[in-house]
Amino acid sequence: MPNNLILRKIEVTPEWKPLSPVPLVGTVDVSAPPSNSGPVFIRSGKGEESFFIPAEFHCFQRVALDKVEVRSDTPGNELTLIGGTW
Repeated sequence: MPNNLILRKIEVTPEWKPLSPVPLVGTVDVSAPPSNSGPVFIRSGKGEESFFIPAEFHCFQRVALDKVEVRSDTPGNELTLIGGTW
């Protein structure tokens, strides 16, 4: 199976939404831009929440991106995903 690039910018809303709208396993850097005004909450399945503050990033390796959900109470917050299916 060929490797594919993952580049995605997500506009985060108050409702939970997955990092990928379709089943997708990938290794990505997930980043909250410094321009965000508040935290972005993240969870896997219905588990405990964690959060990204503005300018925070983490590498997720071989994760089912459609199972990871994000939300934010702050209008205009975003997350970016950069990586691939390798």
